[in-house]
Amino acid sequence: MKPKKIPMRMCVGCREMKPKKELLRVVRSPEGEISFDLTGRKPGRGAYVCHSSECLLRAVKQKQLERAFSAPISDEVRDALAKQIVDLPKEQPDE
Repeated sequence: MKPKKIPMRMCVGCREMKPKKELLRVVRSPEGEISFDLTGRKPGRGAYVCHSSECLLRAVKQKQLERAFSAPISDEVRDALAKQIVDLPKEQPDE
């Protein structure tokens, strides 16, 4: 039996490839709203970031999220994402 393929995604902050389940998805909805997608099923353009606020801040500072979404990110949205990432529980990878 073949081993199950693990989907890999790149963190836009630290640029490391990690399993998809270890990363958070940030999504820009068709209406232009930017938020975290905890389910991974929200419609819109997505980008992945580690569970650390450092990676999120680096992605914003280097304008990686703006590049991924082809849209500017306001200071209010950046601050809201930074506050949300601190409050989110870390996902424990399945063993």
